[in-house]
Amino acid sequence: MDASIQKPLLGAPDSAYQTFPQRNAHQLDREYIRTLQNKRLFLAAFAAVLGNFNFGYALVYTSPVIPALETSNIPTLKITRVEESWFGSVFTLGAAAGGLSAMLLNDRLGRKLSIMFSAVPSAVGYAFMGSAQGVWMLLLGRLLTGFAGGVTAASIPVYISEISHPGVRGTLGACPQIMAVLGSLVLYALGLKLSWRWLAVAGEVPVLTMIILLCFMPNSPRFLISKGKDDEAVRVLRWLRGQNTDFHREFEQIKESVRQQSRRISCAEIKDPFIYKPILIAVLMRFLQQLSGVTPILVYLQSIFQSTAVILPEYDAAIVGGVRLVSVLIAAFSMDKAGRKILLFISAGIMLASNLILGLYIHYTSLPSHNSTTTIVNGTLVSPESLTAKPSGYITLIPLVATMLFIMGYAMGWGPITWLLMSEILPLKARGVASGLCVLVSWLTAFALTRFFLLVVQDFGLEVPFLFFAVICAGNLLFTGCCVPETKGRSLEQIESYFRTGRRSLMRNHI
Repeated sequence: MDASIQKPLLGAPDSAYQTFPQRNAHQLDREYIRTLQNKRLFLAAFAAVLGNFNFGYALVYTSPVIPALETSNIPTLKITRVEESWFGSVFTLGAAAGGLSAMLLNDRLGRKLSIMFSAVPSAVGYAFMGSAQGVWMLLLGRLLTGFAGGVTAASIPVYISEISHPGVRGTLGACPQIMAVLGSLVLYALGLKLSWRWLAVAGEVPVLTMIILLCFMPNSPRFLISKGKDDEAVRVLRWLRGQNTDFHREFEQIKESVRQQSRRISCAEIKDPFIYKPILIAVLMRFLQQLSGVTPILVYLQSIFQSTAVILPEYDAAIVGGVRLVSVLIAAFSMDKAGRKILLFISAGIMLASNLILGLYIHYTSLPSHNSTTTIVNGTLVSPESLTAKPSGYITLIPLVATMLFIMGYAMGWGPITWLLMSEILPLKARGVASGLCVLVSWLTAFALTRFFLLVVQDFGLEVPFLFFAVICAGNLLFTGCCVPETKGRSLEQIESYFRTGRRSLMRNHI
C-alpha cells in the first residue's frame, strides 16, 4: 500500500486541511486538549441539556395522568379509549413538527436561540394541561410540549458538539440522553405524590431554569463564524477553553472548515458524496433506531410485564427508568474510551437477543396468538389463554429479564450514540436542515409504530412485532459494520475531511 495513504490526513503535505505543517496534528491536538479548562464548557452544556430533561419529563407525562383522568369527576375531562391513544401519541406528532421547524430555526436563529425558543411552546403547553377544563386542552398541551421536544432534540446535540472539543465530546454527547432519562424518572417520582395538574406546573421549573441560564451562555463558535462574527467567536472560544490556552489554533481550524462550507447547500450539491453520505447515514440511523422497537416497547411495557407475576405494575416505570439511567451513564463514560462503533455493535447485539427471546417466549407459551380472542384492557393484552394457562415458576422471569436487557442495550448504544453521531458527522452547511430531518424521520417512525403496534398484535399475535424488531436489530449490526465511521477522538474538521476524501486512514488513527 502507498505509504502516503497510511498517513493521517492532517499530516499529509498536500492536504487542504494542513493546519499545522510543522508538527504532527494529532500530537498537537492531544497537547492542546490537556491545557483546556472545561468548567464553563460543562456549565453551557448543562444549561442546554435542561431542554432534554424537560423533553423526558413531558414524554412520559401521560403515564400517571391517564389513570387519573379515567376516574375524573369532571365529565369534560373523563377520557375515552380513543382519546387516551391520541393523548399518548400526539406528542410524537408535535415532536415531528418541531424537528421540521428546527431545520429553519437552527440555520436562521442559531443553535442556542433555537433551544431558547423551544421554551415558549413548552411553557404554554404545560399551562394548558395544568389548567385544562376539557380534553382538547390536554391534547393541545401535549402537542405543544411535543413540538418543543422536537426542536430541542434537533438543536441541543448540535450545540453541544459545536462548543465541545474531542476530549469530552463523547461524554457530553451522552448528556442529552442522560437528562431525558432523568427527567422521566423525576416525573415518575413526582407522580406518586402530586396530582396531574401539579405535575404540569412542576414541568415549568426546568423550562424557566433553562431559559434563564442560556441567557448567559454563548452561541457556538462555528455558527458565529458562519455568520461572519469572527471576533465574537474568538471571545466565545476564550470563554469556553480558558484565557491561557492556545484557542486561536482551534479558531483557525473551525474557520477553515466553515470557509469551505460557507455557501448554503443547493440541490446540485446533494449529489456530492461529502454531503449526501453523512446525511444518509444519520437519517438511516434514526430510522433504524426507532424500528428496533424502543418506543412501542416502552409505551406498551405494562402488557409485556403482566405476562409474569414477578413485577408489581406500579414499579415497572421506575425499574425501567433506573436501568435506562445506569446504562446511559455507562455509555457516557465508555464512548471516548471504547469508541462509538463497538458500543453500537454491543447495543444491537443485546437488542437482537432480547427481541428474539421475547418473540420466541411469547410464541411458545400460552400468551395470546393471532387466532385467539384478544382484548385490550387499559393498554393490557388479555385473552382466555393468558388468564387460565400462564407459565409459572422461574420461566416467568424471562420476559422481565429480556425486556430489561433490551432497554439496557438500547441505552448503552443506539439510544445516545445515534444523537451524538448525528451532530458529529453532518456537514456544517447542511447541519441545521439535516438534524431537523433526522428528528422528523425519527418521530414519524415512532408515531407509526406506536399507532399500529396493537393492531398488528390483534391480527397476527404479540410475538410478530418482537421477531420483526429482532430482524431490524440484525440489520443494525450490518449497517454499523458497513456504513458507520468511528469518530472517537476526532475533531469535527477531521470527520468532515474523512467524508470529503473518503480516506479511512484518518478514522483508523485514534488520538
